[in-house]
Amino acid sequence: MAQASPARGVARRGSDPGPPKLGGRYGVLLLVLITTYVLSAFSFSRLAGDLQVAAFAAVLLLALRTSRVRRRTAMLAGAVALIGSAAAAAADLTRTDLGYGAAEIWKALILLLTAVLIVRRVLDRPTVTVQSIYGALSAYLIIGLMFAAFYAAIWHLSGGPFFASRQPASTQTFQYFSFTTLTTLGYGDFTAISNSGRAIAVIEALAGQVFLATLVARLVAAFRVPAEPARPVSRRRRPPSTIRRTPETTRRRKPARNTSRTPSKAPSPQAGSEQ
Repeated sequence: MAQASPARGVARRGSDPGPPKLGGRYGVLLLVLITTYVLSAFSFSRLAGDLQVAAFAAVLLLALRTSRVRRRTAMLAGAVALIGSAAAAAADLTRTDLGYGAAEIWKALILLLTAVLIVRRVLDRPTVTVQSIYGALSAYLIIGLMFAAFYAAIWHLSGGPFFASRQPASTQTFQYFSFTTLTTLGYGDFTAISNSGRAIAVIEALAGQVFLATLVARLVAAFRVPAEPARPVSRRRRPPSTIRRTPETTRRRKPARNTSRTPSKAPSPQAGSEQ
């Protein structure tokens, strides 16, 4: 009994799989991103902008959970994200251009780190599954939100107008301009007037094209529906024979004996004369 406990300990240590090889559930992450975008798009109050800091911090925590980062590194990054998000929320509550600009820069940095973690994890997967496509779509939405935060930071910190023709600048218009630039739609109703805004818009358009043409197209082309596991073939027992065996049928037949006798020789005439 004393030798069984070390063996069990070795078995437990050897059976620890570590980080899951096929981990990465991005369906919840994609749902959170879509909800965040919809709430910010249909809400014109500053409360939606304040809630974005907490929502983007939650998105980063979800990405850290699904990534293959070491546990200590993930905990450290999560602590830094929470502290920085609290500081960004406090800066946003100052209601000054400097505070708004600092909060927008923090949002952009959080989203940039989240996109890097997701893309790295998706590329590390040996097979392309539905979760891989969900992760790629999540990264695409994060890139659009990230550039929108950069545009808002430029507008708050520069002090001048961001769009040409005195178009209104808000969270909704920045996200609209970002996604139309990312997808290269180019409606033309919103155009950046500053050189810094135009430079970042060009970078976003290039990033959107490269992302769609390489990562998303590759994943969709390599996607295969996982095959169902083969069911074990059950051996059916044959039903017993319906013929009733009797002792006469089960008795072995003995080989027939040769009953033909050889004819006896006739007595010779000499033997008769002697008698």
